[in-house]
Parts: sequence; C-alpha cells; structure tokens
Amino acid sequence: MARQKGLIKLHGTMGDITFYRSKDGYMAREKGGISAERMMSDPRFQRTRENMAEFGRAGKAGKILRSSIQSILRTSSDPRMVGRLTKEMVKVIQMDAINPRGLRNVIDGEAELLEGFEFNISGKLSTAIAAPFTATIDRVTGDAIINMDPFIPTQSIIAPSGSTHYKMVAAAMDINFEAATYASEVNEQPVQAITSVLTAALQITNNLPPASVNPLFLVFGISFYQEVNGTFYELKNGAFNALQIVKVSGTP
Repeated sequence: MARQKGLIKLHGTMGDITFYRSKDGYMAREKGGISAERMMSDPRFQRTRENMAEFGRAGKAGKILRSSIQSILRTSSDPRMVGRLTKEMVKVIQMDAINPRGLRNVIDGEAELLEGFEFNISGKLSTAIAAPFTATIDRVTGDAIINMDPFIPTQSIIAPSGSTHYKMVAAAMDINFEAATYASEVNEQPVQAITSVLTAALQITNNLPPASVNPLFLVFGISFYQEVNGTFYELKNGAFNALQIVKVSGTP
C-alpha cells in the first residue's frame, strides 16, 4: 500500500494499480491475491475461512451493540470506533471454549472483556471524571444503576477549555447477539454548571427486562457544553465527550 503524492489525486484502477481514498488519505495498491472461489473452497484456506467467519460475526455483534445506544453515540465516538469495537468483539469470540473454530460466538465467549471500552478515544471517561462512581447491574430485577457521591465540579470534572456546563448520561442494554435483538434504555441528568459548589448525590437508573438470559451492559458518559446567551451548545460537536462500557454481566 502506498500513499499518493502530488496535486492530482487519482480514483479507480489503471492497469494493476488501484487508486482510492481512505481515512488516511489518498492511497494506491497493486491488484493481486487469490480468487474468491479458491478462497472459499481450497482446503489450504480453511483457517482463513474460519477467521473470516468469526470476524464477520464480530462485526455484526458490534453493529447491534452500537445500534442499541445510537442516540448517544452520535457525539460520543471517534472515527475509528467501529474498527476498535470489532477488534474487541473478536477477542470476546475467541474466548468461546464450547464451539469449534469458525463457529465461536459472543454468547459463549467472554462479553466481560468489553468492560472498560471507550467509544471516544479522544475523550476517555477516566480523564473526564475524577469523582468516584459505582456501576451495578442486578440481573434479577433488571436495574442498572450509576451512583456518585456529592462532588465539586471544578475539582472533579476535567472539562476541556471553553466548557461552562456538563451532563452525565447512562444507558443499559440487554442484547441477544444471535437473534440480533436488544432492549435498551437511556437516562441523563439535566445540564449542570461547572462551579465550585458541592453537588447533590447522583443516581441514574435504567431498567432492563428482569431475569434476562442475555448479556447485559451498562454505559456511562459525560457531555460538555458552552452556554451562549442562554443556549447550550455541544462543545466542538462533542469531540471531547466521553462514553465507556463501565459494567458487563455476561450470560448467567
């Protein structure tokens, strides 16, 4: 793979060279490789087919997880989030100790490996909130709860320059990866000023189906705003907003 240079950027194929645009700029690569038919039938590529099947399954699992919280992902994710999530989903699938290679899945894997995943690598939760919090999931009742003791925002909220206000948000998801279905709920606090006044204790509760047999997820994040003439504007279109998977309860 080579990077195109010069004033004229090419698209398409010329001879054996394909020119295209990616997130990394204008690129060029040589055509080659084996045919799709051989890839899918040659015994020598059995391992490749197994890896492809599991990678595809990981991609679909990541998509259903993203869909379950799409409303808050819009301004709380980085451009490479999809690829990063798929990579972590592959790790989850590879921990499946029940099914053979190529048939391993998220349900029989270790969904708990997703705990700590940051949807916005440019705005991590650990660098945005210094105040301690607890995240709990009760599989019996379906309650997924974020609790925070009172704190002083100017000391415990690491806000980007220009921020005047913030808002905490939490989401809970019950996901059946095999059926590609989910139940989710999102709740958030009102916009708060970044001041030196001690806040009240915070609790954000989301309710999921009780006694579920699916993997359960709890996501927690913070958004930053700038107030101008009484209107709150998301700071730099959410470039610094943080959102993290803070708790995972795999299948019982």
